[in-house]
Amino acid sequence: MIRKLLQSVREYKKDTWLTPLFLLGEVAMEVLIPLLMAELIDQGITGGQMNQIVKYGLILILFALVSLVFGALAGKHSATAMSGFGRNLREDLFRHVQRLSFSNMDKFSTSGIVTRLTTDITHVQNAFLMIIRIAFRSPVMIIFATIMTYRVSPTIATWFVVVVPVLAAGMMLILKFAFPVFERAFDSYDSLNKVVQENVRGIRVVKSYVREEHEISKFHEVSLRIFAQMAKAERILAFELPLMQVILYAVMLIISWVGAKLVVGGNMTTGELTSVFAYSMQILMSLMTLGIVIVMVAIARASAGRIDDLLDEEPDITSPGSPVTELHTGEVEFRNVSFRYSSKAKKDALSGINLHIHSGQTIGMIGGSGSAKSTLVQLIPRLYDVNEGEVLVSGTNVKDYDLHVLRSQVAMVLQKNVLFGGSIKDNLRWGNEAATDEELINACKAAHAHEFITSFPDGYDTRLDQGGTNVSGGQKQRLCIARALLKNPKILILDDSTSAVDTRTDALIRTVFKESIPDTTKIIIAQRIASVEDADQIIVLDDGELADIGTHQELLSRSTIYQEAYNTQTKGEEEQHEQH
Repeated sequence: MIRKLLQSVREYKKDTWLTPLFLLGEVAMEVLIPLLMAELIDQGITGGQMNQIVKYGLILILFALVSLVFGALAGKHSATAMSGFGRNLREDLFRHVQRLSFSNMDKFSTSGIVTRLTTDITHVQNAFLMIIRIAFRSPVMIIFATIMTYRVSPTIATWFVVVVPVLAAGMMLILKFAFPVFERAFDSYDSLNKVVQENVRGIRVVKSYVREEHEISKFHEVSLRIFAQMAKAERILAFELPLMQVILYAVMLIISWVGAKLVVGGNMTTGELTSVFAYSMQILMSLMTLGIVIVMVAIARASAGRIDDLLDEEPDITSPGSPVTELHTGEVEFRNVSFRYSSKAKKDALSGINLHIHSGQTIGMIGGSGSAKSTLVQLIPRLYDVNEGEVLVSGTNVKDYDLHVLRSQVAMVLQKNVLFGGSIKDNLRWGNEAATDEELINACKAAHAHEFITSFPDGYDTRLDQGGTNVSGGQKQRLCIARALLKNPKILILDDSTSAVDTRTDALIRTVFKESIPDTTKIIIAQRIASVEDADQIIVLDDGELADIGTHQELLSRSTIYQEAYNTQTKGEEEQHEQH
C-alpha cells in the first residue's frame, strides 16, 4: 500500500530526500549548542574569563544561524515535496477513476470517491509531511542527544533507556484503541458527503416539497455521528499528553536529584548539568512530537487504506492487446447476449438477446420500466461487458476494438442529461473539440436548439450553471442531442432523450435525422409510441427479454405489450383533445 502511494512522489523525490538531509544538519547544530553552553558556563562564567564568554558566545550565534538556515531549507523542500505529492496523488486517483468502467464504479458511492479525493488525500498528504520532517528529525534528535548525554554522564543517560520503552508502550496501547474509531469516523464522512451532495443537487425538489427541515435533520444525524466517533477517538488520544508530561516531569526530577549529587561529589560541573537538562528536554520533546506524528500517521493510515482500495480496483473493461482501430459501419448485432450487473444478482438483467440492426436503420425501442432498455444499448459502446454471448459492431466483437475508437463512433444521449459548467459552446464541443462555429450552428439547428440559444443575450457564449440548471429540461435535451451529432457517429443512441420535448419538436428532430444523417444507425428509446412509430424496426423488451420486433403496423397486429401501450397513449390523447 505504502509503496503504491509513494509512486506519486515522482519528480519531487529530490525535495523529499533533501528534507531529511538538511534536518540532519539542523539537529547536529542543535545538539552541539548545549555542549558549547556548558563550556561557556564552566570556562567563562564560573571561571570568570570574559574572553571565553565572548569566544563561545560568538560560536553559539554562528551555530544558531547555521541551524536556522538548515531548518529553513528543510522547511522549503518539505513544503514542496508535500504539495507535489498531494497534487500527484490527487491527479493519479482522478485519472484512475476515469479509467474505471460502470461496473467498477458501481462498487463505490459517489460520495465515497469525493471523500477519498479530498479529505483522505489531505490526511495522507499531512502525514507524508510529518514523516519526512518530524518522524525523521525526532529519532535522530533522540539518538544524538542520548549519545551526548552518555558523553557527559552515563549514569543519567541510563535512565533514558528505561523511560523510552515505557513511553513507547503507552503510545502503542493508546493507538490500538483509537485507530478503529478513526476508521469508522471516515466511513461516516462518506455518508455526510452523500447527504450534502444529494441535497445540493436536488435543492429544487427539497424546496418544492418543503423538506428543508427533513434534510437538516438528516445532516444533523450524520454530523452528530461523526462528532461522537471523533470525540471518542480524541478522548482516547487525550491520555497521550498526560502520559508524556508525567514521564517528562519524572525524568526531570530524577536528573535533578542524580545531577545534584554528582555536582556536589565533584563528578560533574554546573555547565555539564545544564547541558544534561537541555539534552533531556530535547529527548523528551522529540518523544512527544514523535507521539503526535504517530497519531497523525494512524489517522492517515485509515485514509491511505481507503485510497488504496480505489487504486486497487482494476478496470474490468480495457482495450485488447492488438485492438481493431477502424470502425466502418453502424451495423450492430447481438448474439445470444445475457448480462447481469453483479455476480450476486439473482437474475439476469438481459437474457438470450438475438438482434441484428443494419447500418443506417432507425430502430425504436419500447418497454416498461425495468425492462432493461438502457442496459441493452449500454453494451454497444462497452460501458458494460456481456456475461454470455457477444455484441458485434460493423461485424467485429466490441471487445476487439480500441475503446477510444469504438466510443468515438457511438454517440449516446443518456437518460440523465448532463451539462457542465461553462459556455454553451464549451459543452457542445465535447462532441468535437475542433468543431467550427458553423458546425455548432448546424448541429443545433438539427436538434432544434438554435432558436432558443440565439434568444439568450450572449447566444452560444451563454454560461451554463453546473448541471445546466439555468436551462429547461427540453432545452437541456436538445443541447445534448446537438453535442452527440457533432461527433458525426456511425451509431446514435437516444435513451429517452426527447421525453421533455413536445411532440411537434420531437417529430421535427426525427425528420432532420432522416435527411441529415441517413447512413448513421439510430436507436431511439422512448416511452411515447409516436416517437418510434415511423422507425424501420421497433424492439419490444419485457423483463430483460426480447418480446417482439417489427414495424409499427406489424406490432399493432400481434404484440400485446405494444397494443396496450399504443391504446393507453391514444386514449389519453383523445381524452385531452375532448377536454380542449
